[in-house]
Amino acid sequence: MTVELASSYGFCFGVKRAIKIAEEHPGSKTYGPLIHNKDEINRLKEGFDIGLAESLKDVNDKDSVVIRTHGIPKKELASLKAQDTSIIDATCPYVRTPQQDVEKMSREGYSIVIFGDKNHPEIKGVVSYAEKSEDAFIVLDAMELDDLPLKSKVAVVAQTTRKPEDFLKITSALILKHKEVRVFNTICNATFENQDAAADLASKADVMIVIGGKHSSNTKQLHSICKNYCENSYLIENERELQENWFVDKKLCGISAGASTPDWIVQNVIDKIQT
Repeated sequence: MTVELASSYGFCFGVKRAIKIAEEHPGSKTYGPLIHNKDEINRLKEGFDIGLAESLKDVNDKDSVVIRTHGIPKKELASLKAQDTSIIDATCPYVRTPQQDVEKMSREGYSIVIFGDKNHPEIKGVVSYAEKSEDAFIVLDAMELDDLPLKSKVAVVAQTTRKPEDFLKITSALILKHKEVRVFNTICNATFENQDAAADLASKADVMIVIGGKHSSNTKQLHSICKNYCENSYLIENERELQENWFVDKKLCGISAGASTPDWIVQNVIDKIQT
């Protein structure tokens, strides 16, 4: 059986940057999991003594605190700054952009529509930048727009890992109903590249392995896309989850990986498949 890697996969710019920042500050704590990958979090803990603060109560005076790639709510960031702590901001610049867009448009009196998952840490951070919480709305589907008390002026941003075609449905629905719509395309280019490469490989593979955190939005999107092209597509976090029966009578195994998946985990998976 042949094993082929997608032409674009794995760590994006923001994750590479965050990992480098954490490694440069051994003994610090991350505020929330730095990225959506338990194995990489464990590597940082064991190799660099990087701790984890799940909430403000886990942060002590004099702590060095690394802000996660997904960003955190504005009030929580302010609370950290008010303490006697050292703040190291590893928020992905592409995540900071929708935060800034929401803050600016909210101040200018726009209703804010955020396309994304309300339970995702990135979106929890982005929505917190609205001047008035009652003017910001989080949606996953265009049908949810019908019942929202939106103003005539609307600004719309997207979670960085969402599908462009789904974002287009949201923006099109808004443009048809509102006098003024400001659209900020905040979907990350790395997401496009990984998704396109995964789709291309899955279309010719007999079995497709997508590697990444089970709670990672962009990894779940990759798996969903691969499923559309290759029914035998599986989402795993590491090589220990591989099952031999997946590869019986298969000729081409494609591999892709989410933006929070380090190369060493990808290589472990390849080695396990090829043994």
